[in-house]
Amino acid sequence: MRKCKNAGMYKTVALFVSTLLIAACSGSESKPPAGATGAQMPAVRHTPMGELPDIDQDAVMAHTKVLSSDEYEGRGPGTRGEELTVDYLVDQFKKIGLKPGNTDGTFIQKVPLVGITPTPAPLVFKKGHEEQRLKWKDDVVAWTKHVAGTASIDNSDLVFVGYGVVAPEYGWDDYKSLDVKGKTLVMLVNDPPVPGPSNASELDPKTFGGKAMTYYGRWTYKYEIGAEKGAAGVLIVHETGPAGYPFDVVQSKVSEQFDLVTPDKNMGRASIEGWITLDQGKQLLKMAGQDFDALKKQAATREFKPIPLGVTASMTLHNKLRTIDSKNVVARLEGGDGKSKDEYVVYTAHWDHLGIGTPVDGDRIYNGAKDNAVGTAGLLEIARAYTKLPSPPKRSILFSSVTAEEQGLLGSEYYSVTPIYPLAKTAANINIDGLNVRGRTKDLTLIGYGASDLDDYTREAAGEQGRIIRSDPEPEKGLYYRSDHFNFAKQGVPALDPDEGIDFVGKPADYGQKVRDQYTEHDYHKPSDVVKSDWDLSGAREDLKVFFAVGYRVAQADKFPEWVEGNEFKAKREAMLEK
Repeated sequence: MRKCKNAGMYKTVALFVSTLLIAACSGSESKPPAGATGAQMPAVRHTPMGELPDIDQDAVMAHTKVLSSDEYEGRGPGTRGEELTVDYLVDQFKKIGLKPGNTDGTFIQKVPLVGITPTPAPLVFKKGHEEQRLKWKDDVVAWTKHVAGTASIDNSDLVFVGYGVVAPEYGWDDYKSLDVKGKTLVMLVNDPPVPGPSNASELDPKTFGGKAMTYYGRWTYKYEIGAEKGAAGVLIVHETGPAGYPFDVVQSKVSEQFDLVTPDKNMGRASIEGWITLDQGKQLLKMAGQDFDALKKQAATREFKPIPLGVTASMTLHNKLRTIDSKNVVARLEGGDGKSKDEYVVYTAHWDHLGIGTPVDGDRIYNGAKDNAVGTAGLLEIARAYTKLPSPPKRSILFSSVTAEEQGLLGSEYYSVTPIYPLAKTAANINIDGLNVRGRTKDLTLIGYGASDLDDYTREAAGEQGRIIRSDPEPEKGLYYRSDHFNFAKQGVPALDPDEGIDFVGKPADYGQKVRDQYTEHDYHKPSDVVKSDWDLSGAREDLKVFFAVGYRVAQADKFPEWVEGNEFKAKREAMLEK
């Protein structure tokens, strides 16, 4: 759920760097955030939501229970759990009455992946005779994307590079002129927290999005820029607040990790990529004669210069490799208009989770009920609703349940770079990553609210339910870059990233944030993410009806949705459509 990385982006980071996320509003909001001026939604006569087919929340629950059952073993790619999941989804799409989504006449798009399993190894820092040895998993989580038997750093010089950011539009360069080729970089997580010019207690909204995380703050960017600079290794110092999740989430990455199979076997990446705990990061800087807090404060300024630490790092990973063809499951509802049926609205939801892993309280199966069995179930029931229309929409609808989201959005990335149907003919993407399981809300959250006029469609549909749209309540977590819609967006396709509301009907004002925090702390990427006895899918039903209405109305509209002026993906979309 809402994680992102990836291969093939090193030379094009600037295209994806974003100030897209807009700071959360503190109150109700039914208009785009200030400064977001999108194109007007096409003026077409809409079928009222009350006249559209309903969503069966009991069916959503039934699918969720099957997909998140122990029998499905956590739905890890390349496992028996994948086989069961793919068979189930294909069978359901056939029963619903949809056509195969692939042009080869099948419901499958094969996704070539390489699985890399590292042997546990310590990370050793040395300064003269002084040594700091970091324990695998407890103190350091590291991996390599090199498709090779071993990957190592050997007495590699450590350099503290602050937040590791190069952002010309902000006049920001954490590297200055220092050549870091062959060195191991130590970085802080998130964007540089630049104080506001008039109020130092708040972040400058004009620099790195203020409170909202930009792509510069994502750990994926930090590994990418390290590779671009020719670094041998990249180590990020973990902090729970700025990262948006505790270190035990990072610790889930000590088992097999997948990547797309690339022509250079990923040798352009740093040999070692990893995280170290905050305590170990502080101890490292102390060994180097530096103070963590002082350096962190310096790193939040444009004047910061990288600091060679006079410490070396060594680590060798021995890898077990395997290649597999994982699967995106794709189904199609053919459009009813002879001119427009070769254009598509694409719904996505990832079917995968973490499989069988490290036991927690004796439980090894990471069931992934909320992440993302329930979203996959919702996709199935939206598909069923489309088949209940008296006639199909003008444009075709593609339902894609994608693989390997938890490995770095790999299934959706593969589709976005090798699409079954041209992206220039793809009107929009609507992604479902998790659903509200706590009851009805008065609002609906849109991550990246103000990005495109898909937000207008969503605001209108939610308004018919008497609900409002709210922008991201946690913009500092960079959620727009952490789920499958992002791969469509960075290719130029307008992409909607809805999330559950936070203003629950009949609940205290702080209930929504409390349940989000509880899920993140206790269930996110843990075996305890199972269907709970107190789940209430009435809110999920209302959200799914909105997503259905938005896709249907886009499929009926006279023109494609558009990005707002100034959005970083707009130019790519316009160039695509001009060809």
